[in-house]
Amino acid sequence: MIRAPLALAALVLAPFALSAQQAPGSISEWEVPWSDTRPRDPYAGPDGRVWFVGQTGNYLAVLDPKSGDFRRYELAPGTFPHNCIVSGDGIVWFSGNRNGTIGRLDPKDGRITVYPMPDRDIGDPHTLIFDSRGDIWFSVQGDNAVGKLETATGKIHVVRMPKRGSRPYGIVVDEADRPWFVEFGANRIGTIDPKTMVLREYEIPDPGARPRRLALSGGKVYAGDYARGKLVRLDPATGAFTEWANPAGARSAPYAMIVDDRGRIWQAETGVQPNRLVGFDPATETFLAPVPVSQSGGIVIRHMTFDPKGKTIWFGTDAGTIGRMPVGGAIP
Repeated sequence: MIRAPLALAALVLAPFALSAQQAPGSISEWEVPWSDTRPRDPYAGPDGRVWFVGQTGNYLAVLDPKSGDFRRYELAPGTFPHNCIVSGDGIVWFSGNRNGTIGRLDPKDGRITVYPMPDRDIGDPHTLIFDSRGDIWFSVQGDNAVGKLETATGKIHVVRMPKRGSRPYGIVVDEADRPWFVEFGANRIGTIDPKTMVLREYEIPDPGARPRRLALSGGKVYAGDYARGKLVRLDPATGAFTEWANPAGARSAPYAMIVDDRGRIWQAETGVQPNRLVGFDPATETFLAPVPVSQSGGIVIRHMTFDPKGKTIWFGTDAGTIGRMPVGGAIP
């Protein structure tokens, strides 16, 4: 394990700036027909349909945005799916957050294949992400690890965090197939060499930082600091950090996070009601005008995905809706 040195001089406090540009598009929402099931983590498949999980409802489901129709696939009792992703051939993968599995659904016949974790103490696969080979990297929050599933063989590799309670959470993969992840229980951002499986960690200078999700843009790593209400940027080339206060400040509680096809970072500010989506342009280092989500209160946007084909952001809410916001082509 290699840890980047902690240096307060590497932290740059950037001034808050709000762009005069308006948000690219309006938000649309579909009410999920199964109440109190926490629909979350929608992911657009190659046919335009949008898959999501019902975390407390123990199901996998798909929405046809054109017709508004939903279809539900029941999962094994005790799965409590947390996240799903869809491959280019339409296969849906999901994390079994309570039964220590990663599942595979073939929509053509509804067949589900389950891959159990290799060790009994790895019980809560969290967020999944593909690499360029179609293999899956995933975080394991409660059991303090990051793993990789070889989709062709079903073999699973696990890298454990050296610090107890690190809680690996949001995870993304860069162009070199390196996974990057935040440690929600610590002030750290981590990465793993895909060839050697060696872990490297970078410490955010403020020990009170608690990053929850992250995104990559322009070779830099951007993380939302849930505890302090800041957008944090890591330059992996130098180990230097820069940060900006979010528009809602210390109460913003940034949670879901994604990057669009123009390299702009989008965060969900969940400490304010209604939750709102906030864009950040790295080129100008300014925030776009916040976009409130239509629900009046009581919601949390936990994860977002970007559909490059439709140039849209997809998200789920605790209020029982699947939401969409177009972001492409509206800002010159």
